[in-house]
Amino acid sequence: MLEGAESLRLWGETLRALGRSPGAVIGGGLLLAILATSLLFPWFTAADPLAQDLLARLTPPCWQEGGSLAHPLGTDNLGRDVLVRILHGSRVSLFVGFAAVLVACGSGILLGLLSGYYGGRLDSLIMRVADVFMAYPFMLLTISVIAVLGNSILNLILVLGLSDWVTYARTVRGSVLSIKEKEFVTAARSVGTPNRVILRRHIFPNVLSPVLVLGTVRVANIIIWESGLSFLGMGVPPPMPTWGRMLAEGRVYITDAWWLVTLPGLAIMLTILAINLLGDGLRDALDPRLRNIPR
Repeated sequence: MLEGAESLRLWGETLRALGRSPGAVIGGGLLLAILATSLLFPWFTAADPLAQDLLARLTPPCWQEGGSLAHPLGTDNLGRDVLVRILHGSRVSLFVGFAAVLVACGSGILLGLLSGYYGGRLDSLIMRVADVFMAYPFMLLTISVIAVLGNSILNLILVLGLSDWVTYARTVRGSVLSIKEKEFVTAARSVGTPNRVILRRHIFPNVLSPVLVLGTVRVANIIIWESGLSFLGMGVPPPMPTWGRMLAEGRVYITDAWWLVTLPGLAIMLTILAINLLGDGLRDALDPRLRNIPR
């Protein structure tokens, strides 16, 4: 069991190993910049992402001929400011991504712990349900449920989260099957420690590392899925701006107004890149075999 001073020491080593990873530093810094920009920009501008100005429609970015500093990244077909819409879209995408991962992670960890620790019929039942979820195409399942429940941020988060619990459950179950046979778990069980205490204090802390790495990477996947659903018109309901809807609306003007597709796509790419770099660094930092720390 990792607790107290030993746990703090290991987390300190992990943070130092994370700081020595150039990819993790770059990814973490870029992700923090994206988060800070998306959260703080309303303090510096009162621009409305839905405000239309047909006289300024399809204005190019400021560095291109015909551009204006009033709209640094140009405007769309309705004269809406692209920069403001991208920043608002980042808030939606990041919120949906992190919230859906929390839903999937919470349900997956709980079911994985129960399945791996108790085994038997409960394990078989949970794993067969997981097999059903894995057999059904994820995107088709998501589209089907949203078509029935309707478009809303809450429905999108629940659908994306509950559709992704299988990955966490299988990961946690595999770790629990190994950890529950360790000496410290056997000793705790032999002195009459309740199962809920063993799960909470002895097993859960030891399965947290792979879950953290997995959750970081899955945030990127959720953001891509949210953008894809919004592109298809089944994501966050209009008129709320999202990166996927901006791509869908701008594809018609791609030959005349390249910025309508390129800039939201670049925002998605940078966000996914930052998350993946941070996830790779976190994986290396949490694995003693990869971070080369003397034990």
